[in-house]
Amino acid sequence: MARTRQAVAMGAQRHGSLAWPLLLSYAVLVVYASLFPFEGWRSQGVAPWAFLLAPWPRYWSGFDVLANLLGYAPLGALLTVALTRTGWPRLAPVLGVAVPTLLSLTMEALQTYLPQRVPSQLDALLNAAGALLGTGVALLLLRWRWLGSWGQFRAERQQPGAQWAWGVLLLWPWAVLYPTSVPFATGQFWPRLEAALWRAAEGSPLQAWLPQSAPLSPPSPLTEALLVALSLWLPVLLGYASLRRVGQRVLFALLFGAAAWGVGTLSAVLTFGPSHAWAWLTPPAQLGLAAAAAMSLFALPLGARAAALLAVLIGGLMLGLVNRVPDPAYLDVALQTWEQGRFSRFHGVSQWLGWIWPWAALVVAARLALRRDGHAGLRPYNPRL
Repeated sequence: MARTRQAVAMGAQRHGSLAWPLLLSYAVLVVYASLFPFEGWRSQGVAPWAFLLAPWPRYWSGFDVLANLLGYAPLGALLTVALTRTGWPRLAPVLGVAVPTLLSLTMEALQTYLPQRVPSQLDALLNAAGALLGTGVALLLLRWRWLGSWGQFRAERQQPGAQWAWGVLLLWPWAVLYPTSVPFATGQFWPRLEAALWRAAEGSPLQAWLPQSAPLSPPSPLTEALLVALSLWLPVLLGYASLRRVGQRVLFALLFGAAAWGVGTLSAVLTFGPSHAWAWLTPPAQLGLAAAAAMSLFALPLGARAAALLAVLIGGLMLGLVNRVPDPAYLDVALQTWEQGRFSRFHGVSQWLGWIWPWAALVVAARLALRRDGHAGLRPYNPRL
């Protein structure tokens, strides 16, 4: 028994900690949310550290307090876990608080040069408190060995090198939360990129070299259903490529289906209001959900490498289709809810996640498909494990 546990621990160490990719991804999101919209950089004649001695903010809301407090808690928790797993358990609590606090102070100082942002010592204090809270929670989880159980689970049941896949999968709900032309269809960047290129080249000799694409026509109901199915099947295949056993895949597919249903409803509520919670569940979306469920059932017996290769193909097909879909007329009105008000600080993060997520999934899936090891097969379900 001791030898088995030692082998499991060594396997977990070889797989690496999921905390590192999650920490890197979340830190990028924090930086983006702190400096959005990245426009109007200029010196306003104020020292970048002046906010530390400025008067206490007179106007603040409960939402801002919670956002600043809870926004930095994952940074402290992930950094503490990552350092502990790397072999720095004594420095982990100190750095888990210090590094996010320094990052917060840096972000507040840089906001001095953004006219649309207002640096505040209250925000920095709440960020530091959030990092302290996250670090404390992580230390308790480590002491209670809850995270140790997760590491043992990964070593026994996760495919080697799949920690990046799980990091990408955990970002999927945030990527599809932002309103899109077709439910769950992320990666629609080409129309906006083309418009940005035309604006940048307007009046210059480069304008004549840019391609002139024909106006896009709205997708048919069948095409919309196909996009919904492919958009949901891609993360399912990525999850299949990360797991060892059929039973685990069944559980993952069920949990993912529940998460997709919940995120679709939450996105509609945040965009249109609670009275329109089911606005996304159109007949094409229903057909796409049914098709995704059937294809997920079909893919259950596939080997891990085959699932990863199929994810690459499905992702490429989905991106090709979604970038031929124009924005519906109602989308601009719907996006005002995100671009103004309490979501104004976060809508850019969610939008960028929606553009980048399929590409990150393709990279991770290709990495899983091309890995050189002898563990790419699929093991049958064993209830004793």
